Amino acid sequence: MPLMFEQLPRESSKAFAAFTAYLELGPQRSLAAVSQKLAKALPTIKDWSAKFEWPARVAAHTAHMASVERAAQETELRAKAAEWLQRQIDLKEREWEMHEKCIAAARRALTAFMEREKVYANLADIARILEVASKLGRMASGLATETVEHTGADGGPIRIELTAALNKIYGDPLPGEVVDVEVSAPAVPARLECERGPQSPGGAK
Repeated sequence: MPLMFEQLPRESSKAFAAFTAYLELGPQRSLAAVSQKLAKALPTIKDWSAKFEWPARVAAHTAHMASVERAAQETELRAKAAEWLQRQIDLKEREWEMHEKCIAAARRALTAFMEREKVYANLADIARILEVASKLGRMASGLATETVEHTGADGGPIRIELTAALNKIYGDPLPGEVVDVEVSAPAVPARLECERGPQSPGGAK
């Protein structure tokens, strides 16, 4: 079946031409304007308008065009979404490739450092390479990359440094990095030692 604004089975070609002219006049359309444009008697135009429901057909045409426009916009949006999705996939692939290269470079540099070969990278450089590799890998995997800091007893951040861990295992600590210290028992003041007197092996005075 034809759409409501297309030529109806019982509508003559002249009547449909008049309706088409009425439709094309836009929001300022009028039956008088159609009569003048087609050089047709106004009563005839009015009769066709009533008989073939011109106002309802105009409304149907407006709704149809709005639907077509929405469909076109949705198609364009879907195409754009697919395009951006492919870009994200390509970016993740490149990030993962760089992650793998950084890991391989860090392994080679760390192996050379452990074997004390001549290398141009120190432990801090290796740690930075591993940090970049970790961030690239997490980005490519869709994981969070933010650094979380915990608060220490003095209110300051507790830093967990990869360079410090590597230095602890393979070499002297770098200046300014975190190192382990051994806590010894506090010394007893000389005056207090004298007051206590010598201790017997059993612990009695």
